[in-house]
Amino acid sequence: MNVTTYWLQNVRLETGFQRENGIVSGTETAVGHVLVVDGRIESILFEEIPAEDQRPKRDAKGMLLLPAFRDAHIHLDKTYFGGPWQAVKPARSIFDRIEEEKILLPKLLPVAVDRAKQIIELLLGFGSTHMRGHVNIEPTSELRGLEVAQQALAAYEGKLDCELVAFPQHGLLRSNSRGLMKQAIEQGATHVGGLDPTSVDGDMEQSLHAMMDMAVETGAGVDMHLHEQGASGYETMHRLAEMTIDAGWQGRVTVSHAFGFASGTPAQAEQLAERFAEAGISVASTVPIGGLVMPIPMLHRKGVKVELGTDSLTDHWSPFGNGDNLEKAGRLAEVYHMSDEFSLTRALGFITGGVLPLNEQGQRVWPAVGDDASAVLVQASCSAEAVARRAPRIASLYRGQVVSGTL
Repeated sequence: MNVTTYWLQNVRLETGFQRENGIVSGTETAVGHVLVVDGRIESILFEEIPAEDQRPKRDAKGMLLLPAFRDAHIHLDKTYFGGPWQAVKPARSIFDRIEEEKILLPKLLPVAVDRAKQIIELLLGFGSTHMRGHVNIEPTSELRGLEVAQQALAAYEGKLDCELVAFPQHGLLRSNSRGLMKQAIEQGATHVGGLDPTSVDGDMEQSLHAMMDMAVETGAGVDMHLHEQGASGYETMHRLAEMTIDAGWQGRVTVSHAFGFASGTPAQAEQLAERFAEAGISVASTVPIGGLVMPIPMLHRKGVKVELGTDSLTDHWSPFGNGDNLEKAGRLAEVYHMSDEFSLTRALGFITGGVLPLNEQGQRVWPAVGDDASAVLVQASCSAEAVARRAPRIASLYRGQVVSGTL
């Protein structure tokens, strides 16, 4: 990475909350100057930069500085994005989609690297400089999905962080993909994935054991897709929590979607959330809308880490993803009635890994001297406005480098 040393001058930073009758009514900001040295923040000034300081200066022109965004769930290896428009074809079940993939994936592979690069470029433009990408590992594409993602990411070395999940889209057991999955981890995937162990694999216990055993054997994290609801969804998640604790894998397991939380009673959901918090299991959500409403505020209140992601970006599963995680935070705020100033500021944390400019008492905690200089400049007066109005992104910074936009 190139050495980065410069003053980011005239940048707007949040400094505290305004209160009326004990209620947060607004956010105070001040324009200051941030010194970036070798990708980290070395100094923050709210007075003029000394005249004798001749280090380079980049003018933020009063734009608001926010922590860099994180996309917790994006499929990089199979997309229509960058190609001709296509809506999804009707399908009766996930098994129809799997059969569709067996025909479609070989057709997409020749253009997959270029399209993955376009997805990465899109996410960077929206402020996400950390992403967790899921890549198909199954007999149809074998390891080529992983290779596609790795080739695309090589063009962005030093511009973002990316974890890669080896995802058995056609079922870990059902498609007999355990050997391929282990090879994927050996070749650079950071997480073992899984998929609906009861409805797809047909054997919850064996499927979960195969996934967790592989993770422990290889030292990888876990991130499984779980769409199952009702009894099977709850049973799977309780068993996964038990296995996570038994393996000592706390803090290394994620359940993507976790739709089971949207079924059952509130008491059942709260009990399971407490179990997830105990096991350090996080949830990656797309903030579904319609008939399925995830209890995200309850999960957060119970201590479960929840992060937001794109999932599919216009592919054969869904035509709706747009890669904008700030839009996801805004959707979260709308769905869960987080319309007051304080709640809107908290919504931002779901796309920043929990990093927020102000703590709950209104004290400035970010940016701080020594922090990684990864951030996004937005055209907004404060983070609450940025979330509510999906503020335009002006520039994305990764460890001090401008990786998208202009500055």
